[in-house]
Amino acid sequence: MTETIEEVIVIGAGAAGLATADALARHGIKASVLEKEAHIAEPWRQRHERLALNTHRDMSYLPGMPYPKGVPAFPPKAAVIAYLERYAEERNIAVEFGTEVERVAREGDHWAVRTNKGTRRARNVVVATGHDKVPWMPDWPGASEYRGRLIHAAQFGSPKDYEGKSVLVIGAGNSGFDALNYLIGAKTAMIHLAARAGPSILPKRIGKIAVQRFSRITNALPIPLGNFVVALVQRLLFGDLRKLGFAPVKKGGISRLKEDHVAIAADDGAIAAIKAGRIKVVAPVTGFKPEHVVLADGTKVKADIVIAATGYRTGLDKMLDGLGVVDDKGKPKVNGAEPGGQPGLWFISMQPSIVGHFYAAGQEAKAIAAKIAGRK
Repeated sequence: MTETIEEVIVIGAGAAGLATADALARHGIKASVLEKEAHIAEPWRQRHERLALNTHRDMSYLPGMPYPKGVPAFPPKAAVIAYLERYAEERNIAVEFGTEVERVAREGDHWAVRTNKGTRRARNVVVATGHDKVPWMPDWPGASEYRGRLIHAAQFGSPKDYEGKSVLVIGAGNSGFDALNYLIGAKTAMIHLAARAGPSILPKRIGKIAVQRFSRITNALPIPLGNFVVALVQRLLFGDLRKLGFAPVKKGGISRLKEDHVAIAADDGAIAAIKAGRIKVVAPVTGFKPEHVVLADGTKVKADIVIAATGYRTGLDKMLDGLGVVDDKGKPKVNGAEPGGQPGLWFISMQPSIVGHFYAAGQEAKAIAAKIAGRK
């Protein structure tokens, strides 16, 4: 009996995975979409109720299906979940839920995909599991002895959980400022922000205009010019952030985005709160003592809750072990429409984009689908 070799297996049923399956279907290629969770958009379901996209709704939908009328400019959690569910339904994308991929390995001229339900084989495998799959934080000295609460930003919960509490946010990137934007709406005690370097940050809006609407223009600029534009807008709108206690910016915002995969932060009131003294910027964290957090300048901060906004890992190390396609942090060495060093192995939405996750996923999916179709 001849063993079935599928044309394409897509790993992950988030926005990128759904966009890939739809783009392939338009070329007449049916893909198997494997999802380890029980529902579409499970990561969104697990986050706090006030969570919303930092990207405008006009830049936050997949090809061919805008958000319905009435959705806010920055779609909230419930709208994103409903959108992704509707997209899968209307595009007839069958997702195999509860199917976790454990290992992908080369097997002759195709791929063996080992799952918790058995091994599948395919000529093409598209990895669409996301660049922020596994929360990560440094192994700070003394952290295990800390008597306060130490959590990752992914465990933020509800802003109400922080009322009356002193809070230290570690990290001035996108997730750090997301936390701050929500915290300033809660009745917390003092908030501290520990930052190693000054942020690359833009406001969500200038007046009633969403800044992200201009992202396609910025994305098309040469990197040095893009860095200049981001820095200029930041300076014009916020002033010299060094005066607020931030260290100098070591690299331009677009360079950090494209080279280091660090997203530009979105401000929705946090900078104003820093200027008003509601949030105090302090030196980087070097370690913990049972009663306080130790900073690089020798000072100490007492905080009931410490939020580590220190980034994520892909979690691809074990799945793709031995293939030489990811770096020491698990990040794919190649993203988008080109194979990751192995014919038939593709990565999508594995790095942040200034144009937003949904728009970038749609464009990458079209490119990947066209290349796979061209090889048939």
